[in-house]
Amino acid sequence: MVSKKRGSSIEQAPEVRPYFTPAAFKFLRDLKRNNRREWFEARREIYEQELKQPMLALIEKVTQGMMEYAPGHIRPAQKSFFRIYRDTRFSPDKTPYKTHVAAWWTRSGLEKTSGGGYYLQVSPTDLVIAAGVFMPAKEQLFAIRSHLCEHHEEFGRLINEKKLRRAMNLHDPIALTRVPKGFVADHPASEWIRWRQWGVIVNLPAEEALKPSLAVIARKHFQLAQPLVDFLNAPLLKQAAPRKKPLFGLY
Repeated sequence: MVSKKRGSSIEQAPEVRPYFTPAAFKFLRDLKRNNRREWFEARREIYEQELKQPMLALIEKVTQGMMEYAPGHIRPAQKSFFRIYRDTRFSPDKTPYKTHVAAWWTRSGLEKTSGGGYYLQVSPTDLVIAAGVFMPAKEQLFAIRSHLCEHHEEFGRLINEKKLRRAMNLHDPIALTRVPKGFVADHPASEWIRWRQWGVIVNLPAEEALKPSLAVIARKHFQLAQPLVDFLNAPLLKQAAPRKKPLFGLY
């Protein structure tokens, strides 16, 4: 996830102590230069102490705040935490480890799909905060596009909301060159229908991740994006809802 925007207008409240220290960034920089299993295993304890456990604590704190505005995304910290191991099956890059730590708060009921959620990534390069639907499956693409056709005015208001856009950028939509088959080319939502993902993102300086207020920073960005995430998830939840069995087997 990439963006050029830096900084935010969101107010930050103080917390007790930072989740991450410079030692966490040092480990990740060293890992980038020594991305091998033998090197990592010899230093696993440092990873656990400086990165994994602090990240789990951060996830817990962020999740507590999300109960107020995104209760459908509440889940155990271990479920939101991304493992450090890379999936190298289809990649020419066979290095085994990621050089960042990250979390994803998915929507309850959409865990096994590409439903909308909230993303947080910490690295020595930057602090990434994002929200939306990314890389959805074919059926989900169709559901969201159909939803956009019916509710394009609402989506326009959400995606251009002033406070949200001051704090975050539009994520790269990976747009098609033309409106996909089955949709009207001159529809008012034609630009958005061509998108293949819908979301917002901000890249903050890495130093922000070393502040005690990190959980507050993440939570407040997530809260700004919550109406957009809920809008995108609405058709997906409807799609995922189990159908009621017909009474007495009759259709």
